[in-house]
Amino acid sequence: DEKMQEAVNSARAEGAEVVVVLSHNGMDVDLKMASRVTGIDAIMGGHTHDAVPTPTVVKNRGGQTMVTNAGSNAKYLGVLDFDVRNGKIQDYKYHLLPVFSDFIEPDKEMAEYIERTYNQEINFGGKTFNAAERASQQLATNDALLYRRGNFIGTWDQLLCDALIDVNDAQISFSPGVRWGTSLIPGEPITYDDMMTHVVLTYPNVTVNEFTGEQIKGILEDVCDNIFNTDPYY
Repeated sequence: DEKMQEAVNSARAEGAEVVVVLSHNGMDVDLKMASRVTGIDAIMGGHTHDAVPTPTVVKNRGGQTMVTNAGSNAKYLGVLDFDVRNGKIQDYKYHLLPVFSDFIEPDKEMAEYIERTYNQEINFGGKTFNAAERASQQLATNDALLYRRGNFIGTWDQLLCDALIDVNDAQISFSPGVRWGTSLIPGEPITYDDMMTHVVLTYPNVTVNEFTGEQIKGILEDVCDNIFNTDPYY
């Protein structure tokens, strides 16, 4: 909070008439920060992937701050317009703009970049393959609705956890209950690209460990405390 207050004060001192924070804290943390830090007009946040149709207005010592989230996977664009006169916000308008990719003409340079990137030869694990060919490879046919939403379990999570148990000959598997990735309806093929959408994180590794029941209980309680603690900062 202290560092954020310093940053806001500095921006105001340099002549900023409007201060907007782009945040990856998550909605609950942003709401608490908005109540403690003054001088922020709006926080446009992410991390918890909430599609918030109207801003939550938080009162604080210096006035008020609007807090928003625009979902995940580029489903929406959060559009916030300010009417600024005489150095102050007089009014604002906010809405979630649905993104229908099929109706938007692709940017030529970006489309070429994506095409070039997908068609490069990749060397990984001692093997060389074409990225586009690997991405389009069909792994299976889906027989259920595959989704990944909420704080507990989605069917994509269950599929991944079942696979971890089978491949690693384990009794229990754990996977972080993230809230991103595309959903698949029954009967659709599951491609390598679909799978990578859900597992291609840059920071975790898959490991096999021996745990006692007490250790497993501690891990699960720690995760629950992280998600459901009444103080978002914890």
